[in-house]
Amino acid sequence: MKYSRLTKEQFEALQQEFINFLATQSITADEWKNLKENKPELAEMELDVFSDLIWEGVLKSAQYLEHISPQHMHLFAINDDNMHVIAVTLKNDVDITTKKGYAWLRDNLMDENVEFLQAKKEYSEDRNLDIFKLIQQGSVITKGDLFKFFNKLIN
Repeated sequence: MKYSRLTKEQFEALQQEFINFLATQSITADEWKNLKENKPELAEMELDVFSDLIWEGVLKSAQYLEHISPQHMHLFAINDDNMHVIAVTLKNDVDITTKKGYAWLRDNLMDENVEFLQAKKEYSEDRNLDIFKLIQQGSVITKGDLFKFFNKLIN
């Protein structure tokens, strides 16, 4: 397995896609039930293959990621050959994960306690795995509104 297995909730949300996946494997509902009961290791493999297929599609289409912690905001634009990273760091004790802290940042972007950095990060041999690792570390896929705002602000 290249990524991670989907959660039970994710499988439930993708139930029809999973049925279609099994159909492409020529596995009927009865055969799937039998597989789960009598050959659970094969059923587990099918779940893993399906999970990887879903992750590949999600990662391939991801365009922006965000990772926000109390004093840091990392914003990523996913380009074809690299990631453009914008980092916003607070050098005070304001917690931007709270409404009050985020409002402070919004109102004090040019304060001396706010630092902006940006860089380009080349991908390793596996672009999607690089993106997946960022998601595992807490990044979330977004539409890029924050990235676009800060990119316009600092460039």
